Amino acid sequence: MADETKNDRERPRPETTEAWIGLMRARERVLARIEADFKASGLPPLGWYDVLWELVQAEGGRLRPFEIEARTLLAQYNLSRLIDRLVKEGLVRRETFDADGRGQWVVITEAGRAMRARMWLTYGPSIEAHVGARLTEAEARHLAGLLAKLR
Repeated sequence: MADETKNDRERPRPETTEAWIGLMRARERVLARIEADFKASGLPPLGWYDVLWELVQAEGGRLRPFEIEARTLLAQYNLSRLIDRLVKEGLVRRETFDADGRGQWVVITEAGRAMRARMWLTYGPSIEAHVGARLTEAEARHLAGLLAKLR
Protein backbone atom coordinates (compact mmCIF):
# COMPACT_ATOMS: atom_id res chain seq x y z
CA MET A 1 0.00 0.00 0.00
CA ALA A 2 2.83 2.40 0.82
CA ASP A 3 4.34 1.76 -2.63
CA GLU A 4 1.03 2.57 -4.35
CA THR A 5 0.78 5.87 -2.48
CA LYS A 6 4.35 6.77 -3.40
CA ASN A 7 3.73 5.92 -7.07
CA ASP A 8 0.54 7.95 -7.09
CA ARG A 9 2.46 10.98 -5.78
CA GLU A 10 5.12 10.56 -8.48
CA ARG A 11 2.57 10.59 -11.30
CA PRO A 12 1.15 13.89 -12.43
CA ARG A 13 -2.57 14.39 -12.10
CA PRO A 14 -4.44 14.30 -15.45
CA GLU A 15 -5.06 18.05 -15.16
CA THR A 16 -1.35 18.65 -14.68
CA THR A 17 -0.51 16.54 -17.72
CA GLU A 18 -3.11 18.40 -19.77
CA ALA A 19 -1.69 21.75 -18.65
CA TRP A 20 1.85 20.62 -19.51
CA ILE A 21 0.86 19.44 -22.99
CA GLY A 22 -1.07 22.64 -23.62
CA LEU A 23 1.84 24.79 -22.46
CA MET A 24 4.33 22.98 -24.70
CA ARG A 25 2.07 23.02 -27.75
CA ALA A 26 1.23 26.70 -27.31
CA ARG A 27 4.91 27.54 -26.89
CA GLU A 28 5.91 25.70 -30.04
CA ARG A 29 3.13 27.17 -32.14
CA VAL A 30 3.64 30.75 -31.01
CA LEU A 31 7.42 30.52 -31.42
CA ALA A 32 7.00 29.06 -34.92
CA ARG A 33 4.70 31.94 -35.89
CA ILE A 34 7.08 34.55 -34.49
CA GLU A 35 10.04 32.93 -36.29
CA ALA A 36 7.99 32.98 -39.51
CA ASP A 37 7.30 36.70 -39.01
CA PHE A 38 11.03 37.34 -38.56
CA LYS A 39 11.84 35.35 -41.69
CA ALA A 40 9.17 37.18 -43.72
CA SER A 41 10.71 40.49 -42.61
CA GLY A 42 14.20 39.37 -43.63
CA LEU A 43 15.39 39.29 -40.02
CA PRO A 44 17.60 36.81 -38.17
CA PRO A 45 16.09 34.21 -35.80
CA LEU A 46 14.61 34.93 -32.39
CA GLY A 47 17.71 33.62 -30.60
CA TRP A 48 19.64 36.60 -31.93
CA TYR A 49 17.10 38.97 -30.42
CA ASP A 50 17.25 37.20 -27.06
CA VAL A 51 21.04 37.58 -26.81
CA LEU A 52 21.01 41.19 -28.03
CA TRP A 53 18.20 42.06 -25.60
CA GLU A 54 20.08 40.64 -22.62
CA LEU A 55 23.18 42.60 -23.62
CA VAL A 56 21.21 45.84 -24.03
CA GLN A 57 19.78 45.34 -20.53
CA ALA A 58 23.14 44.51 -18.93
CA GLU A 59 25.29 47.12 -17.24
CA GLY A 60 27.78 48.41 -19.78
CA GLY A 61 26.14 46.34 -22.52
CA ARG A 62 28.26 43.34 -21.66
CA LEU A 63 27.93 39.91 -20.11
CA ARG A 64 30.07 36.83 -19.72
CA PRO A 65 28.97 33.90 -21.88
CA PHE A 66 27.74 31.87 -18.89
CA GLU A 67 25.55 34.83 -17.87
CA ILE A 68 23.99 34.96 -21.33
CA GLU A 69 23.43 31.20 -21.18
CA ALA A 70 21.63 31.48 -17.84
CA ARG A 71 19.47 34.42 -18.93
CA THR A 72 18.47 33.02 -22.32
CA LEU A 73 18.34 29.30 -21.55
CA LEU A 74 20.33 28.59 -24.70
CA ALA A 75 22.55 25.53 -24.46
CA GLN A 76 26.26 26.40 -24.18
CA TYR A 77 27.21 24.76 -27.49
CA ASN A 78 24.42 26.63 -29.33
CA LEU A 79 25.35 29.87 -27.60
CA SER A 80 29.00 29.64 -28.62
CA ARG A 81 28.05 29.25 -32.28
CA LEU A 82 25.48 32.03 -32.02
CA ILE A 83 28.01 34.42 -30.47
CA ASP A 84 30.43 33.54 -33.29
CA ARG A 85 27.75 34.52 -35.83
CA LEU A 86 26.93 37.74 -33.97
CA VAL A 87 30.65 38.65 -33.91
CA LYS A 88 30.95 37.90 -37.63
CA GLU A 89 27.97 40.20 -38.32
CA GLY A 90 29.51 42.96 -36.18
CA LEU A 91 26.61 42.91 -33.69
CA VAL A 92 28.78 41.99 -30.69
CA ARG A 93 32.48 41.82 -29.94
CA ARG A 94 34.51 39.80 -27.50
CA GLU A 95 36.75 41.48 -24.92
CA THR A 96 39.18 39.65 -22.65
CA PHE A 97 39.36 40.79 -19.06
CA ASP A 98 42.08 38.77 -17.39
CA ALA A 99 45.80 38.38 -17.89
CA ASP A 100 45.70 34.89 -19.39
CA GLY A 101 42.94 35.79 -21.86
CA ARG A 102 40.56 33.01 -20.82
CA GLY A 103 37.93 35.30 -19.31
CA GLN A 104 35.88 37.21 -21.79
CA TRP A 105 32.99 39.60 -22.09
CA VAL A 106 30.50 39.63 -24.92
CA VAL A 107 29.82 43.30 -25.64
CA ILE A 108 27.01 44.65 -27.80
CA THR A 109 28.01 47.08 -30.56
CA GLU A 110 26.02 50.01 -31.91
CA ALA A 111 25.14 47.81 -34.89
CA GLY A 112 23.85 45.22 -32.41
CA ARG A 113 21.72 47.82 -30.67
CA ALA A 114 20.32 48.93 -34.03
CA MET A 115 19.57 45.33 -35.05
CA ARG A 116 17.78 44.66 -31.76
CA ALA A 117 15.66 47.77 -32.25
CA ARG A 118 14.91 46.79 -35.86
CA MET A 119 13.92 43.28 -34.78
CA TRP A 120 11.58 44.72 -32.12
CA LEU A 121 9.60 46.46 -34.87
CA THR A 122 8.56 42.96 -36.01
CA TYR A 123 8.71 41.16 -32.66
CA GLY A 124 6.40 43.51 -30.73
CA PRO A 125 3.56 43.35 -33.27
CA SER A 126 4.14 39.61 -33.64
CA ILE A 127 3.68 39.06 -29.89
CA GLU A 128 0.51 41.11 -30.04
CA ALA A 129 -0.83 39.22 -33.06
CA HIS A 130 -0.07 35.73 -31.79
CA VAL A 131 -0.69 36.21 -28.06
CA GLY A 132 -2.31 39.55 -27.23
CA ALA A 133 -5.03 39.36 -29.88
CA ARG A 134 -6.14 36.00 -28.49
CA LEU A 135 -6.42 37.09 -24.86
CA THR A 136 -8.31 39.81 -23.06
CA GLU A 137 -6.27 42.05 -20.76
CA ALA A 138 -7.64 40.15 -17.76
CA GLU A 139 -6.76 36.79 -19.32
CA ALA A 140 -3.24 37.99 -20.13
CA ARG A 141 -2.73 39.18 -16.53
CA HIS A 142 -4.12 35.89 -15.20
CA LEU A 143 -1.90 33.81 -17.50
CA ALA A 144 1.16 35.89 -16.56
CA GLY A 145 0.37 35.24 -12.89
CA LEU A 146 -0.01 31.51 -13.44
CA LEU A 147 3.22 31.29 -15.41
CA ALA A 148 5.06 33.27 -12.72
CA LYS A 149 4.28 30.42 -10.33
CA LEU A 150 6.21 28.03 -12.58
CA ARG A 151 9.38 30.15 -12.76
